[in-house]
Amino acid sequence: MRHKLAGTLILLGLLLQILGFVDLLPLSHLVGYAFWLATALLWRDTPRRTRWQAGALTVIGVGLLALARLRFDAAIAWPAILDGNTYVVAMLVGVSFIGLIGNRSGSKRPLGRPVTGRRGTAGTWLGVHMLGTILNLSTVFMIGDRLARRGPLTTPQLLALNRGLSSAALWSPFFASMGVVMTLAPALEYSRVLAIGLPLALLSGALTTFELSRRFDLAEVAGFSLSPRSLLMPLAMAALVMLFHYRLTPQLGIVSIITFLLPAVALASNLPAGPRWTLYRVRQHTLVRLPAMRGEIALFLSAGLLTLGLSTAIAAATGSEWTLFDHFGAREAIFSFLAIVASAIIGLHPIIGVSVLASMLDLGADRQTLFAFTALASWAVGTSVGPLSGINLSLQGRYGVSGYRMMKHNLVYALVMSGLAVAAILLLDRMG
Repeated sequence: MRHKLAGTLILLGLLLQILGFVDLLPLSHLVGYAFWLATALLWRDTPRRTRWQAGALTVIGVGLLALARLRFDAAIAWPAILDGNTYVVAMLVGVSFIGLIGNRSGSKRPLGRPVTGRRGTAGTWLGVHMLGTILNLSTVFMIGDRLARRGPLTTPQLLALNRGLSSAALWSPFFASMGVVMTLAPALEYSRVLAIGLPLALLSGALTTFELSRRFDLAEVAGFSLSPRSLLMPLAMAALVMLFHYRLTPQLGIVSIITFLLPAVALASNLPAGPRWTLYRVRQHTLVRLPAMRGEIALFLSAGLLTLGLSTAIAAATGSEWTLFDHFGAREAIFSFLAIVASAIIGLHPIIGVSVLASMLDLGADRQTLFAFTALASWAVGTSVGPLSGINLSLQGRYGVSGYRMMKHNLVYALVMSGLAVAAILLLDRMG
């Protein structure tokens, strides 16, 4: 009963967010209330590490708000304190509905024929990367489970899964990282981020294939062969998002478009099978899949509360005049990137570092693209190497590999990718 109510509340939060896009939301804070109440209902089922992190962030955020009010007499809009990152959470919930597309009979359609060797490893990285741009973490399980049919996953397979997904954070407009960044830096130029982030992601794939082929014997390591048909859905969805963004609903940001478009496409794909079938699939998704998102929802909501508390306390203590940097240029961006990656290695999710950094900056429109890429690059590298990142915790829970073992195997990769990211930051800053 508790899971059913929580899943319903998460769905309600998504629907309320969509109503807000057309100014039909009865009360502006209902979205946050729905998500937070669902999180509370699912708290005991949330993984312990996530509970500790989310709980600490929430306590610190509320404490900072109380400090700002009691010590500095700051004006706090208490009914609105639960609104942080609700846009991102709603987007994540919306993206989850993509799993309802196809598979009407309940059978799992093969994604491709496994191959071995360097080609297979490259195929695993590319498959997770391309499909993961839309399907996010679920792609790791789709491809990983297929590879696991031939035996327990090996270290090269796990590393290819890890890096294929995490590197998509560099450019994919469907990723949570991009949702957070677009919320924190609404004036960013996505075309410039894409022009830098996509080549850097491809370099990640080349580096992964080269490094793993030197460190491991890949002759018998099964990989994933990506067929052109498998790419049709991700490319079609990306094209639809761009169509709405530039033509049909230019007043909405990409995060908002994804939030309503992906569930709409998922529903439309099921309607030919009949309303009863469609309702059944939505009900199953609401009662099973949405409660399973409790960990990421809790983390994003609590990080939003921390950001609000930190920014409010800093503004109250400094009279809104203090910022971490007087100017956010290449040097400051590189320092920020390295600090966030370092915090990920010691166990903090990159969203925490990105949110804290944003709360201490006063960015003009011309600096927001540089900040956005810095945040995305630190997210991509940090989640690959961080032992407590979502991808590594998921691999640990699904396939039994330690997050700290993944960190150890990814240290050299993270070092090389950090060097490439620093070079990209310098290039982006020089481009102006």
